Amino acid sequence: MEKIHVIISTINVVNAINKFRPAFVNHEWKIIIIDEGDGNIRRKNEKLLSNLNFEFYGPRERKEWFKERFRSSYEKYASVIPERCHAETSFGFLVAYEEEPDFIIELDDDVFAFKSYNIVDDHFNNLSDQRGITVSSKCKWYNTLENLELSSSTSIFPRGHPYAPETRKEDYDWVNQGSKCVLNMGLWAGDPDFDALTILYNGGLDGKCNIKALNCKRNKVIVDKGTYFAICSMNTSFVPKIIPAFYQLYMNFMGIDRFDDIWSGIFLKKIADHLGDRISLGGPLVYHDKRPRNVFNDLKKELEGMIINEILWKIVDSLNLEGITYWDSYNSLIQGLEKNLLKLQDKLHQKFLSVQIQKMSIWLKIIDKIA
Repeated sequence: MEKIHVIISTINVVNAINKFRPAFVNHEWKIIIIDEGDGNIRRKNEKLLSNLNFEFYGPRERKEWFKERFRSSYEKYASVIPERCHAETSFGFLVAYEEEPDFIIELDDDVFAFKSYNIVDDHFNNLSDQRGITVSSKCKWYNTLENLELSSSTSIFPRGHPYAPETRKEDYDWVNQGSKCVLNMGLWAGDPDFDALTILYNGGLDGKCNIKALNCKRNKVIVDKGTYFAICSMNTSFVPKIIPAFYQLYMNFMGIDRFDDIWSGIFLKKIADHLGDRISLGGPLVYHDKRPRNVFNDLKKELEGMIINEILWKIVDSLNLEGITYWDSYNSLIQGLEKNLLKLQDKLHQKFLSVQIQKMSIWLKIIDKIA
């Protein structure tokens, strides 16, 4: 019987969770809700989660967690968790790392069970099964939306995929070769994971556009060594050993947000490649019913990050990592980023990345404490 932690970061009522209940049967699991401590929302969520094993971690609970482990110096360590943004899921990763489940599933609060997919079994199979097909790209990037049947025949790319034309050539090589994986990104029917610019271009002012995802083409695509892809955390599973190298970064900072999963995914892919591990995407599909939101607000949060993104992945790709564990390799990556900081020519971008480097270093110290 696998021990599973399900991590959800939310400020909403988690109506979607009940549709996933059948998937939890025959497993030992815990749901970790990272929230803002709103009493009214918690009472509603307690009702929805009745008879399920769950814990709330809002600002107060997170503060107490750090106090118990770091005493009078807790504020320094608690500072790695950002405020009021999706990247707060990093805290759930710390809880999971300390409690040692067999694997972790991260879900957004606006994704629902879809068709016959089983969120637990299908993620576990993609992590543990040797089957699959492997893709590599001459342009060093794989378009995850290539593996979805879309309502539009136009070539379109997900949030976090660089805009540089050379990364969008979609010149892929396929090999019928499978592997166990340390992370599996499940895809989505309904609203794909687009950035604000793509949504605006395709007719959306409320955070959604007229392009929908219908189905998945292949259940398990392994992304080969040296090829990157945009890792979206709304339906993702992974094994605990990667957590030292999977900090979700300090977002909602200096006007920049919505790149936590993208950049942590680029860092992780570089490290997994270095260590000889594999990462996959495909099933299980969930249905993504994105809540209406102001797309211009998202665009403001994404714009500086989009500029950084064009350079940051190249810096990461150029690094020669050292280390035989995820902790060691992440520390090597941190040092490499620090040495290449000036490749970001904008002072604001340099300062932003410098803060990320500081937080990443503290993250490793937290891991040391709870390991």
